[in-house]
Amino acid sequence: MLILDINNLKKYFGNRLVLDIKDLKVYSNDKLGLVGLNGCGKTTLLNLISGEISPDNGTIRTNIKPFYIKQLEDSPNKEVDGEYIGKLGLKDKNKEFMSGGELTRLKIAKFLTENRKFLIADEPTSNLDTEGIDILIEKLISFQGAMIITSHDRDLLDKVCNKIVELEDGKIKIYEGNYSHYKTQKELERKTQELEYEKYINEKRRLEKNLIDTKTKSDKIKSSPKRMGNSEARLHKMGGQTAKKKLDNKVKAVASRIDKLEVKDKLREIDKIKVDISENEIFSKIVIEGKSLTKSFGKRTLFKNSNFQIYNKAKVALIGDNGSGKTTLLKMIMENEDNISISKKANIGYFSQNLNILDENKTIIENLLEVGLEQDARDILARFLFKRDDVYKKVSVLSGGEKVKVSLAKILLSDFNILILDEPTNYLDIYSVEAVEEALINYGGTLLFVSHDRRLIENVADTIMYIENKQINTFQGNFNDYNNKFDDFEDKDIVYKKAILENRLSEVIGLISIATKVEEKEKLDMEYMNILKELNKIR
Repeated sequence: MLILDINNLKKYFGNRLVLDIKDLKVYSNDKLGLVGLNGCGKTTLLNLISGEISPDNGTIRTNIKPFYIKQLEDSPNKEVDGEYIGKLGLKDKNKEFMSGGELTRLKIAKFLTENRKFLIADEPTSNLDTEGIDILIEKLISFQGAMIITSHDRDLLDKVCNKIVELEDGKIKIYEGNYSHYKTQKELERKTQELEYEKYINEKRRLEKNLIDTKTKSDKIKSSPKRMGNSEARLHKMGGQTAKKKLDNKVKAVASRIDKLEVKDKLREIDKIKVDISENEIFSKIVIEGKSLTKSFGKRTLFKNSNFQIYNKAKVALIGDNGSGKTTLLKMIMENEDNISISKKANIGYFSQNLNILDENKTIIENLLEVGLEQDARDILARFLFKRDDVYKKVSVLSGGEKVKVSLAKILLSDFNILILDEPTNYLDIYSVEAVEEALINYGGTLLFVSHDRRLIENVADTIMYIENKQINTFQGNFNDYNNKFDDFEDKDIVYKKAILENRLSEVIGLISIATKVEEKEKLDMEYMNILKELNKIR
Protein backbone atom coordinates (compact mmCIF):
# COMPACT_ATOMS: atom_id res chain seq x y z
CA MET A 1 0.00 0.00 0.00
CA LEU A 2 1.33 3.43 -0.98
CA ILE A 3 1.60 5.66 2.12
CA LEU A 4 3.50 8.69 0.79
CA ASP A 5 3.96 10.01 -2.76
CA ILE A 6 6.21 13.03 -3.43
CA ASN A 7 6.53 14.50 -6.94
CA ASN A 8 8.71 17.38 -8.22
CA LEU A 9 9.08 18.86 -4.73
CA LYS A 10 11.01 22.12 -4.38
CA LYS A 11 11.59 24.12 -1.22
CA TYR A 12 13.51 27.39 -1.02
CA PHE A 13 14.88 29.39 1.88
CA GLY A 14 15.25 32.80 0.32
CA ASN A 15 17.12 32.24 -2.95
CA ARG A 16 18.62 28.95 -1.75
CA LEU A 17 17.07 25.77 -3.14
CA VAL A 18 17.08 23.46 -0.10
CA LEU A 19 15.12 20.51 -1.51
CA ASP A 20 14.72 19.36 -5.11
CA ILE A 21 13.10 15.91 -5.01
CA LYS A 22 11.78 14.47 -8.27
CA ASP A 23 10.13 11.37 -6.84
CA LEU A 24 9.85 9.60 -3.49
CA LYS A 25 7.37 6.82 -2.76
CA VAL A 26 6.98 5.18 0.65
CA TYR A 27 5.00 1.96 1.06
CA SER A 28 3.45 0.39 4.16
CA ASN A 29 6.42 -1.94 4.84
CA ASP A 30 9.17 0.67 4.26
CA LYS A 31 11.37 1.64 7.19
CA LEU A 32 13.51 4.46 5.85
CA GLY A 33 16.59 5.94 7.49
CA LEU A 34 17.15 9.53 6.29
CA VAL A 35 20.84 10.52 6.39
CA GLY A 36 22.83 13.59 5.37
CA LEU A 37 24.96 16.41 6.73
CA ASN A 38 23.58 18.81 9.32
CA GLY A 39 21.68 21.60 7.58
CA CYS A 40 21.12 19.62 4.37
CA GLY A 41 17.33 19.71 4.82
CA LYS A 42 16.41 16.49 6.66
CA THR A 43 14.20 18.21 9.25
CA THR A 44 12.73 20.45 6.55
CA LEU A 45 11.68 17.36 4.57
CA LEU A 46 10.02 15.83 7.65
CA ASN A 47 8.23 19.13 8.36
CA LEU A 48 6.93 19.13 4.78
CA ILE A 49 5.69 15.54 5.05
CA SER A 50 3.96 16.31 8.36
CA GLY A 51 2.22 19.32 6.81
CA GLU A 52 3.80 21.83 9.20
CA ILE A 53 5.21 23.78 6.24
CA SER A 54 4.24 23.85 2.57
CA PRO A 55 6.36 23.20 -0.54
CA ASP A 56 7.09 25.99 -3.01
CA ASN A 57 6.52 23.59 -5.90
CA GLY A 58 5.37 20.01 -6.36
CA THR A 59 3.01 17.72 -4.47
CA ILE A 60 3.08 15.65 -1.28
CA ARG A 61 0.29 13.09 -0.91
CA THR A 62 -0.16 11.02 2.26
CA ASN A 63 -2.84 8.35 2.68
CA ILE A 64 -2.30 8.23 6.46
CA LYS A 65 -1.62 11.19 8.73
CA PRO A 66 1.87 10.66 10.21
CA PHE A 67 2.74 10.77 13.90
CA TYR A 68 5.71 13.14 14.24
CA ILE A 69 8.36 12.84 16.97
CA LYS A 70 10.27 16.11 16.64
CA GLN A 71 13.65 17.12 17.98
CA LEU A 72 13.86 19.95 20.52
CA GLU A 73 10.09 19.81 21.10
CA ASP A 74 8.11 19.57 24.31
CA SER A 75 6.16 16.36 24.92
CA PRO A 76 2.37 16.10 24.46
CA ASN A 77 -0.02 16.78 27.31
CA LYS A 78 -2.67 14.39 26.02
CA GLU A 79 -3.52 11.25 27.95
CA VAL A 80 -1.16 8.33 27.42
CA ASP A 81 -2.01 4.62 27.83
CA GLY A 82 -0.98 3.41 31.28
CA GLU A 83 0.46 0.20 29.81
CA TYR A 84 3.11 2.14 27.89
CA ILE A 85 3.76 4.48 30.80
CA GLY A 86 4.72 1.41 32.84
CA LYS A 87 6.75 -0.29 30.08
CA LEU A 88 8.71 2.89 29.42
CA GLY A 89 9.54 3.46 33.08
CA LEU A 90 7.41 6.59 33.49
CA LYS A 91 5.03 5.42 36.22
CA ASP A 92 4.51 8.00 38.99
CA LYS A 93 6.78 10.48 37.15
CA ASN A 94 5.76 14.15 37.18
CA LYS A 95 6.25 15.70 33.74
CA GLU A 96 7.46 18.93 35.36
CA PHE A 97 10.50 17.12 36.77
CA MET A 98 11.18 14.73 33.88
CA SER A 99 14.65 14.58 32.30
CA GLY A 100 15.15 15.08 28.56
CA GLY A 101 15.23 11.32 28.05
CA GLU A 102 12.02 10.79 30.03
CA LEU A 103 10.26 13.45 27.95
CA THR A 104 11.37 11.60 24.81
CA ARG A 105 9.98 8.35 26.26
CA LEU A 106 6.70 10.19 26.86
CA LYS A 107 6.54 11.06 23.14
CA ILE A 108 7.15 7.39 22.27
CA ALA A 109 4.40 6.32 24.68
CA LYS A 110 2.04 8.79 23.00
CA PHE A 111 2.90 7.30 19.58
CA LEU A 112 2.27 3.74 20.80
CA THR A 113 -1.00 4.81 22.41
CA GLU A 114 -2.37 6.27 19.17
CA ASN A 115 -1.34 3.13 17.21
CA ARG A 116 -0.59 5.09 14.03
CA LYS A 117 0.60 3.30 10.89
CA PHE A 118 2.95 6.04 9.68
CA LEU A 119 5.76 7.41 11.85
CA ILE A 120 8.23 10.18 11.10
CA ALA A 121 10.87 10.82 13.75
CA ASP A 122 13.68 13.37 13.97
CA GLU A 123 16.53 12.03 16.14
CA PRO A 124 14.25 9.96 18.42
CA THR A 125 17.17 8.51 20.45
CA SER A 126 18.43 11.91 21.56
CA ASN A 127 18.51 12.12 25.38
CA LEU A 128 17.48 8.47 25.75
CA ASP A 129 19.60 6.19 27.93
CA THR A 130 20.72 2.78 26.64
CA GLU A 131 17.66 1.08 28.12
CA GLY A 132 15.37 3.62 26.45
CA ILE A 133 17.13 3.13 23.11
CA ASP A 134 16.77 -0.66 23.41
CA ILE A 135 13.02 -0.25 24.11
CA LEU A 136 12.62 2.10 21.15
CA ILE A 137 14.52 -0.22 18.78
CA GLU A 138 12.44 -3.19 19.95
CA LYS A 139 9.18 -1.28 19.32
CA LEU A 140 10.33 -0.03 15.89
CA ILE A 141 11.41 -3.51 14.77
CA SER A 142 7.97 -4.91 15.61
CA PHE A 143 6.11 -1.83 14.28
CA GLN A 144 3.70 -2.77 11.48
CA GLY A 145 3.70 0.37 9.40
CA ALA A 146 5.80 2.84 7.42
CA MET A 147 8.42 5.06 8.99
CA ILE A 148 10.97 7.70 8.08
CA ILE A 149 13.65 8.34 10.71
CA THR A 150 16.59 10.71 10.89
CA SER A 151 19.20 9.51 13.36
CA HIS A 152 22.93 9.63 14.04
CA ASP A 153 22.58 6.34 15.97
CA ARG A 154 24.25 3.78 13.69
CA ASP A 155 22.98 0.89 15.83
CA LEU A 156 19.34 1.92 15.34
CA LEU A 157 19.77 2.46 11.58
CA ASP A 158 21.30 -1.01 11.30
CA LYS A 159 18.67 -2.87 13.33
CA VAL A 160 15.50 -1.08 12.19
CA CYS A 161 15.82 0.27 8.65
CA ASN A 162 15.41 -1.65 5.39
CA LYS A 163 16.22 1.35 3.18
CA ILE A 164 18.52 4.36 3.53
CA VAL A 165 17.63 7.67 1.85
CA GLU A 166 20.67 9.90 1.40
CA LEU A 167 19.99 13.65 1.11
CA GLU A 168 22.75 15.68 -0.54
CA ASP A 169 22.58 19.04 -2.37
CA GLY A 170 18.80 18.94 -2.06
CA LYS A 171 18.45 15.64 -3.96
CA ILE A 172 17.83 12.13 -2.67
CA LYS A 173 19.30 8.75 -3.51
CA ILE A 174 17.78 5.53 -2.17
CA TYR A 175 19.82 2.51 -1.07
CA GLU A 176 18.35 -0.89 -0.27
CA GLY A 177 19.29 -2.41 3.09
CA ASN A 178 20.37 -0.96 6.43
CA TYR A 179 23.08 1.58 7.31
CA SER A 180 25.99 -0.89 7.13
CA HIS A 181 24.77 -2.02 3.72
CA TYR A 182 24.53 1.64 2.65
CA LYS A 183 28.12 2.28 3.79
CA THR A 184 29.33 -0.74 1.81
CA GLN A 185 27.54 0.49 -1.33
CA LYS A 186 28.86 4.04 -0.86
CA GLU A 187 32.42 2.77 -0.55
CA LEU A 188 31.98 0.68 -3.71
CA GLU A 189 30.53 3.73 -5.52
CA ARG A 190 33.44 5.85 -4.33
CA LYS A 191 36.05 3.39 -5.56
CA THR A 192 34.25 2.94 -8.89
CA GLN A 193 34.03 6.72 -9.38
CA GLU A 194 37.73 7.12 -8.55
CA LEU A 195 38.68 4.44 -11.12
CA GLU A 196 36.39 5.89 -13.81
CA TYR A 197 37.73 9.41 -13.25
CA GLU A 198 41.34 8.19 -13.34
CA LYS A 199 40.65 6.26 -16.56
CA TYR A 200 38.96 9.32 -18.12
CA ILE A 201 41.83 11.66 -17.19
CA ASN A 202 44.49 9.25 -18.50
CA GLU A 203 42.66 8.80 -21.82
CA LYS A 204 42.12 12.55 -22.17
CA ARG A 205 45.81 13.26 -21.50
CA ARG A 206 46.85 10.57 -24.00
CA LEU A 207 44.64 12.04 -26.72
CA GLU A 208 45.74 15.61 -25.96
CA LYS A 209 49.40 14.56 -26.23
CA ASN A 210 48.61 12.76 -29.49
CA LEU A 211 46.88 15.92 -30.75
CA ILE A 212 49.85 18.16 -29.91
CA ASP A 213 52.38 15.72 -31.44
CA THR A 214 50.32 15.40 -34.63
CA LYS A 215 49.87 19.18 -34.99
CA THR A 216 53.61 19.67 -34.47
CA LYS A 217 54.41 17.17 -37.24
CA SER A 218 51.90 18.85 -39.55
CA ASP A 219 53.32 22.33 -38.89
CA LYS A 220 56.83 21.13 -39.81
CA ILE A 221 55.70 20.24 -43.34
CA LYS A 222 56.14 23.35 -45.49
CA SER A 223 53.73 24.38 -48.21
CA SER A 224 54.90 24.70 -51.86
CA PRO A 225 57.28 27.67 -52.38
CA LYS A 226 55.85 30.44 -54.62
CA ARG A 227 58.90 30.32 -56.95
CA MET A 228 58.40 26.60 -57.57
CA GLY A 229 57.18 25.64 -61.03
CA ASN A 230 53.88 23.87 -61.60
CA SER A 231 55.40 20.47 -62.15
CA GLU A 232 57.66 20.81 -59.12
CA ALA A 233 54.69 22.03 -57.04
CA ARG A 234 52.63 19.01 -58.07
CA LEU A 235 55.49 16.71 -57.03
CA HIS A 236 55.79 18.61 -53.70
CA LYS A 237 52.07 18.33 -53.11
CA MET A 238 52.10 14.65 -53.94
CA GLY A 239 54.78 14.19 -51.30
CA GLY A 240 54.83 16.43 -48.24
CA GLN A 241 51.46 18.11 -48.74
CA THR A 242 49.68 14.78 -49.00
CA ALA A 243 51.28 13.75 -45.72
CA LYS A 244 50.30 17.14 -44.20
CA LYS A 245 46.69 16.66 -45.21
CA LYS A 246 46.62 13.22 -43.59
CA LEU A 247 48.09 14.68 -40.40
CA ASP A 248 45.56 17.54 -40.40
CA ASN A 249 42.72 15.06 -40.82
CA LYS A 250 44.15 13.06 -37.92
CA VAL A 251 44.23 16.23 -35.81
CA LYS A 252 40.53 16.78 -36.48
CA ALA A 253 39.74 13.14 -35.70
CA VAL A 254 41.64 13.24 -32.38
CA ALA A 255 40.01 16.57 -31.43
CA SER A 256 36.62 15.03 -32.18
CA ARG A 257 37.42 12.04 -29.97
CA ILE A 258 38.37 14.39 -27.12
CA ASP A 259 35.08 16.29 -27.53
CA LYS A 260 33.09 13.05 -27.52
CA LEU A 261 34.81 11.62 -24.42
CA GLU A 262 32.25 10.90 -21.69
CA VAL A 263 33.21 13.29 -18.93
CA LYS A 264 33.64 11.68 -15.52
CA ASP A 265 33.38 13.89 -12.44
CA LYS A 266 36.12 13.95 -9.87
CA LEU A 267 35.13 12.38 -6.56
CA ARG A 268 33.74 15.08 -4.31
CA GLU A 269 35.10 14.87 -0.80
CA ILE A 270 32.50 15.53 1.91
CA ASP A 271 33.41 18.47 4.12
CA LYS A 272 34.01 17.24 7.65
CA ILE A 273 34.38 19.28 10.80
CA LYS A 274 37.86 19.54 12.27
CA VAL A 275 37.96 19.81 16.05
CA ASP A 276 41.10 20.72 17.95
CA ILE A 277 40.94 20.89 21.75
CA SER A 278 43.64 22.69 23.72
CA GLU A 279 44.10 22.26 27.43
CA ASN A 280 45.84 24.12 30.27
CA GLU A 281 47.72 22.07 32.82
CA ILE A 282 46.26 21.22 36.26
CA PHE A 283 48.65 19.67 38.76
CA SER A 284 46.12 18.40 41.32
CA LYS A 285 45.71 14.61 41.50
CA ILE A 286 41.95 14.91 42.15
CA VAL A 287 40.23 17.69 40.20
CA ILE A 288 36.58 17.16 41.28
CA GLU A 289 35.35 15.39 44.41
CA GLY A 290 31.93 14.83 45.97
CA LYS A 291 31.36 13.72 49.56
CA SER A 292 28.10 12.57 51.18
CA LEU A 293 26.00 13.91 48.29
CA THR A 294 22.22 13.78 48.57
CA LYS A 295 19.76 15.20 46.04
CA SER A 296 15.96 15.07 46.08
CA PHE A 297 13.06 16.67 44.25
CA GLY A 298 10.04 16.55 46.55
CA LYS A 299 9.60 12.91 47.59
CA ARG A 300 11.85 11.68 44.79
CA THR A 301 15.45 10.97 45.80
CA LEU A 302 18.06 10.74 43.03
CA PHE A 303 21.02 9.75 45.20
CA LYS A 304 21.92 9.88 48.88
CA ASN A 305 25.15 9.85 50.93
CA SER A 306 27.17 9.26 47.75
CA ASN A 307 30.86 9.89 47.13
CA PHE A 308 32.95 10.19 43.98
CA GLN A 309 36.37 11.35 42.82
CA ILE A 310 37.46 12.41 39.34
CA TYR A 311 41.19 12.16 38.76
CA ASN A 312 43.28 14.55 36.69
CA LYS A 313 43.32 13.63 32.96
CA ALA A 314 40.70 10.89 33.43
CA LYS A 315 38.04 10.45 30.76
CA VAL A 316 34.90 9.64 32.71
CA ALA A 317 31.59 8.54 31.19
CA LEU A 318 28.64 9.15 33.52
CA ILE A 319 25.87 6.63 32.80
CA GLY A 320 22.56 5.63 34.36
CA ASP A 321 18.87 5.32 33.58
CA ASN A 322 16.89 8.35 32.40
CA GLY A 323 15.93 10.36 35.46
CA SER A 324 18.66 8.83 37.64
CA GLY A 325 20.29 12.24 38.10
CA LYS A 326 23.11 12.44 35.54
CA THR A 327 22.32 15.95 34.29
CA THR A 328 21.49 17.04 37.84
CA LEU A 329 24.91 15.90 39.07
CA LEU A 330 26.65 17.83 36.28
CA LYS A 331 24.69 20.96 37.24
CA MET A 332 25.62 20.47 40.91
CA ILE A 333 29.28 20.37 39.91
CA MET A 334 28.92 23.49 37.75
CA GLU A 335 27.15 25.34 40.57
CA ASN A 336 29.86 24.15 43.00
CA GLU A 337 27.26 23.05 45.54
CA ASP A 338 28.08 22.12 49.12
CA ASN A 339 30.00 18.84 49.55
CA ILE A 340 31.55 19.22 46.06
CA SER A 341 35.13 20.46 45.86
CA ILE A 342 36.82 21.51 42.62
CA SER A 343 40.52 22.24 42.01
CA LYS A 344 41.30 25.97 42.33
CA LYS A 345 43.08 25.83 38.95
CA ALA A 346 40.01 24.36 37.23
CA ASN A 347 38.41 26.26 34.38
CA ILE A 348 35.48 24.21 33.14
CA GLY A 349 33.99 24.17 29.65
CA TYR A 350 30.37 23.04 30.05
CA PHE A 351 28.09 21.78 27.28
CA SER A 352 24.43 21.55 28.32
CA GLN A 353 21.95 19.41 26.38
CA ASN A 354 19.38 22.25 26.44
CA LEU A 355 21.84 24.45 24.48
CA ASN A 356 21.22 27.39 26.82
CA ILE A 357 24.75 28.66 26.15
CA LEU A 358 23.34 30.26 22.98
CA ASP A 359 21.25 33.42 22.58
CA GLU A 360 18.61 32.50 19.97
CA ASN A 361 18.09 36.16 18.99
CA LYS A 362 21.75 36.73 18.11
CA THR A 363 23.72 35.60 15.09
CA ILE A 364 26.30 32.81 15.22
CA ILE A 365 29.24 35.21 15.21
CA GLU A 366 27.64 37.47 17.86
CA ASN A 367 27.32 34.47 20.20
CA LEU A 368 31.01 33.63 19.87
CA LEU A 369 32.17 37.23 20.24
CA GLU A 370 30.86 37.04 23.81
CA VAL A 371 33.84 34.83 24.70
CA GLY A 372 36.58 35.56 22.13
CA LEU A 373 38.06 37.74 19.41
CA GLU A 374 36.48 37.88 15.94
CA GLN A 375 39.33 36.22 14.02
CA ASP A 376 39.55 33.38 16.56
CA ALA A 377 35.74 33.02 16.38
CA ARG A 378 35.80 32.86 12.57
CA ASP A 379 38.65 30.33 12.60
CA ILE A 380 36.86 27.90 14.92
CA LEU A 381 33.52 28.37 13.11
CA ALA A 382 35.25 27.50 9.82
CA ARG A 383 36.42 24.22 11.39
CA PHE A 384 32.75 23.52 12.14
CA LEU A 385 31.91 24.36 8.48
CA PHE A 386 30.33 27.76 9.16
CA LYS A 387 31.99 29.94 6.54
CA ARG A 388 31.59 33.37 4.95
CA ASP A 389 27.99 34.68 5.30
CA ASP A 390 26.91 31.56 7.28
CA VAL A 391 28.24 33.21 10.46
CA TYR A 392 25.56 35.92 10.18
CA LYS A 393 22.67 33.44 10.45
CA LYS A 394 20.51 33.84 13.54
CA VAL A 395 20.70 30.90 15.93
CA SER A 396 16.90 30.64 15.88
CA VAL A 397 16.91 29.45 12.22
CA LEU A 398 19.55 26.74 12.69
CA SER A 399 18.85 23.01 12.74
CA GLY A 400 19.36 21.05 15.97
CA GLY A 401 22.71 19.72 14.75
CA GLU A 402 23.92 23.17 13.71
CA LYS A 403 23.02 24.56 17.16
CA VAL A 404 25.06 21.79 18.78
CA LYS A 405 28.07 22.70 16.58
CA VAL A 406 27.80 26.40 17.48
CA SER A 407 27.53 25.50 21.19
CA LEU A 408 30.65 23.32 20.97
CA ALA A 409 32.49 26.06 19.06
CA LYS A 410 31.62 28.60 21.77
CA ILE A 411 32.92 26.28 24.48
CA LEU A 412 36.12 25.50 22.60
CA LEU A 413 36.78 29.22 22.05
CA SER A 414 36.80 29.73 25.82
CA ASP A 415 39.88 29.06 27.97
CA PHE A 416 39.32 25.78 29.85
CA ASN A 417 41.19 22.78 31.26
CA ILE A 418 38.26 20.51 32.16
CA LEU A 419 35.45 19.51 29.81
CA ILE A 420 31.99 18.60 31.14
CA LEU A 421 29.72 17.56 28.29
CA ASP A 422 26.05 16.57 28.56
CA GLU A 423 25.07 14.59 25.43
CA PRO A 424 27.51 16.45 23.12
CA THR A 425 26.66 14.43 20.00
CA ASN A 426 22.86 14.88 20.10
CA TYR A 427 21.51 15.93 16.69
CA LEU A 428 24.92 15.81 15.00
CA ASP A 429 25.27 14.03 11.67
CA ILE A 430 27.39 10.87 11.68
CA TYR A 431 30.44 12.59 10.15
CA SER A 432 30.40 15.22 12.89
CA VAL A 433 29.93 12.58 15.63
CA GLU A 434 33.05 10.81 14.39
CA ALA A 435 35.02 14.09 14.32
CA VAL A 436 34.02 14.99 17.90
CA GLU A 437 34.76 11.42 19.00
CA GLU A 438 38.27 11.59 17.51
CA ALA A 439 38.91 14.96 19.19
CA LEU A 440 37.87 13.59 22.60
CA ILE A 441 40.07 10.51 22.13
CA ASN A 442 43.07 12.79 21.49
CA TYR A 443 42.17 15.28 24.25
CA GLY A 444 44.80 15.31 26.99
CA GLY A 445 42.80 17.02 29.73
CA THR A 446 40.12 15.88 32.17
CA LEU A 447 36.80 14.89 30.67
CA LEU A 448 33.43 14.12 32.27
CA PHE A 449 30.64 13.37 29.82
CA VAL A 450 27.13 11.96 29.61
CA SER A 451 26.21 10.13 26.41
CA HIS A 452 23.77 7.50 25.18
CA ASP A 453 26.09 6.68 22.26
CA ARG A 454 27.57 3.26 23.04
CA ARG A 455 30.35 3.57 20.49
CA LEU A 456 31.40 6.99 21.79
CA ILE A 457 31.60 5.66 25.36
CA GLU A 458 33.47 2.54 24.24
CA ASN A 459 36.03 4.53 22.26
CA VAL A 460 36.62 7.48 24.63
CA ALA A 461 36.07 6.61 28.31
CA ASP A 462 38.70 5.02 30.56
CA THR A 463 36.50 5.30 33.68
CA ILE A 464 32.79 4.59 34.13
CA MET A 465 30.80 6.47 36.77
CA TYR A 466 27.28 5.11 37.14
CA ILE A 467 24.22 6.03 39.17
CA GLU A 468 22.38 2.97 40.41
CA ASN A 469 20.09 2.30 43.38
CA LYS A 470 20.44 5.96 44.44
CA GLN A 471 24.20 5.65 44.71
CA ILE A 472 27.04 7.15 42.63
CA ASN A 473 29.55 4.39 41.87
CA THR A 474 32.87 4.36 40.00
CA PHE A 475 34.35 1.59 37.86
CA GLN A 476 38.02 1.91 36.89
CA GLY A 477 38.09 0.58 33.34
CA ASN A 478 36.51 1.07 29.94
CA PHE A 479 32.90 0.41 28.92
CA ASN A 480 33.59 -3.09 27.60
CA ASP A 481 35.21 -4.09 30.89
CA TYR A 482 32.27 -2.58 32.77
CA ASN A 483 29.76 -4.57 30.69
CA ASN A 484 31.77 -7.79 31.01
CA LYS A 485 31.58 -7.40 34.75
CA PHE A 486 27.83 -7.99 34.49
CA ASP A 487 27.79 -10.34 31.51
CA ASP A 488 29.81 -13.29 32.82
CA PHE A 489 26.59 -15.31 33.12
CA GLU A 490 25.78 -15.07 29.39
CA ASP A 491 25.27 -18.52 27.85
CA LYS A 492 28.28 -19.62 25.79
CA ASP A 493 26.05 -21.22 23.13
CA ILE A 494 24.34 -17.86 22.57
CA VAL A 495 27.71 -16.10 22.26
CA TYR A 496 28.84 -18.71 19.72
CA LYS A 497 25.60 -18.44 17.73
CA LYS A 498 25.76 -14.64 17.72
CA ALA A 499 29.35 -14.71 16.40
CA ILE A 500 28.36 -17.08 13.55
CA LEU A 501 25.37 -14.91 12.57
CA GLU A 502 27.41 -11.68 12.66
CA ASN A 503 30.12 -13.22 10.46
CA ARG A 504 27.54 -14.48 7.94
CA LEU A 505 25.82 -11.05 7.97
CA SER A 506 29.12 -9.41 6.93
CA GLU A 507 29.55 -11.98 4.16
CA VAL A 508 26.01 -11.42 2.84
CA ILE A 509 26.46 -7.60 2.82
CA GLY A 510 29.60 -8.05 0.71
CA LEU A 511 27.86 -10.45 -1.68
CA ILE A 512 24.88 -8.11 -2.14
CA SER A 513 27.17 -5.23 -3.14
CA ILE A 514 28.69 -7.26 -6.01
CA ALA A 515 25.61 -9.26 -7.09
CA THR A 516 24.65 -8.64 -10.73
CA LYS A 517 21.58 -10.86 -11.19
CA VAL A 518 18.24 -9.68 -9.81
CA GLU A 519 17.29 -13.17 -8.58
CA GLU A 520 20.60 -13.54 -6.75
CA LYS A 521 20.27 -10.11 -5.13
CA GLU A 522 16.68 -10.82 -3.97
CA LYS A 523 17.77 -14.14 -2.44
CA LEU A 524 20.65 -12.46 -0.58
CA ASP A 525 18.38 -9.60 0.60
CA MET A 526 15.96 -12.15 2.06
CA GLU A 527 18.81 -13.98 3.84
CA TYR A 528 20.10 -10.63 5.12
CA MET A 529 16.72 -9.74 6.68
CA ASN A 530 16.35 -13.21 8.25
CA ILE A 531 19.83 -13.05 9.82
CA LEU A 532 19.07 -9.57 11.15
CA LYS A 533 15.86 -10.83 12.79
CA GLU A 534 17.74 -13.71 14.47
CA LEU A 535 20.43 -11.34 15.75
CA ASN A 536 17.82 -8.94 17.12
CA LYS A 537 16.23 -11.79 19.08
CA ILE A 538 19.60 -12.70 20.64
CA ARG A 539 20.50 -9.08 21.37
